[in-house]
Amino acid sequence: MSFKIEVHLNRKIVSFMIVFLFVVTFVFSKSSKVVMSWKSPTYEGKKFHRVLAMGMSNKTGIRADFEDALAAQLAATGVQAIPANTILLRPESTTLDMNYLRMQVRDNHLDAVVVSRLIKVDTTVTYIPGAAYAPFPYYNTFYGYYGVVYPVVYSPDYLRTEKKVRIETNFYATSSPDGDLVWTGVTDTFDPSNVHKAINGLVKLVVKQMQSDGVL
Repeated sequence: MSFKIEVHLNRKIVSFMIVFLFVVTFVFSKSSKVVMSWKSPTYEGKKFHRVLAMGMSNKTGIRADFEDALAAQLAATGVQAIPANTILLRPESTTLDMNYLRMQVRDNHLDAVVVSRLIKVDTTVTYIPGAAYAPFPYYNTFYGYYGVVYPVVYSPDYLRTEKKVRIETNFYATSSPDGDLVWTGVTDTFDPSNVHKAINGLVKLVVKQMQSDGVL
C-alpha cells in the first residue's frame, strides 16, 4: 500500500514540476525589463503638469495605440497627459515640420514631452536537443524510483526562436527653447506575440521606472 502511494505521489511531483517549469518559461518569455535608466543631475525635482505622450513609428495605428496607452499610464500618476495623435497631424511619408511641432507644444501649454522609439529588434534561433526530464536523480527505494522514471516525459529536438525588441524612451522639459533632457531609459521586451499586451506592459514598466527615479 505504501509503495503505491509513494509511486503515485512521485508521479504527481513529476507532473507538477513539468507544468511549473512550463508556466515559468511562458511567463518570463513574455516579459519586459529595464536595461538602463538615467536622470539628469541638474534636474531639481520640478513637478510637470501637462505632458505630451509621443511615439515614433511609421505605423500609424500602432503609434496611436502606444500614445494612448502611455498617456493613460502617465495620467494615472496625477499629471495631465495628452496623446500626440490628438494634437499632431503626422500623415505617413511626410516630412515633419519642426515649426508646427514647436507651435503645438507651445499652444497646448505642454511643459514636458515623453517620446519613445524603437531602437532595434533582435531575433535569435536556438537549437534545443531532445531530453528526458526527471526532476529527482534518485529515490529512497528502487521500485519507487523505477515507477516514476519508467513513464518519463521525453521532448523531441526543436528550434526555439526568440525575439527581443529594444525601446528607448526620453523625457524632455520644454521650459528651454530646445527642450532639455530630464530622463532617459532603455527597455527590452521579449517575444511580444500580442502587440497590445506588449504595449501595455511596456508603458507600465517605463512609467514605474520614471516614478522610481523621481521624475514623476
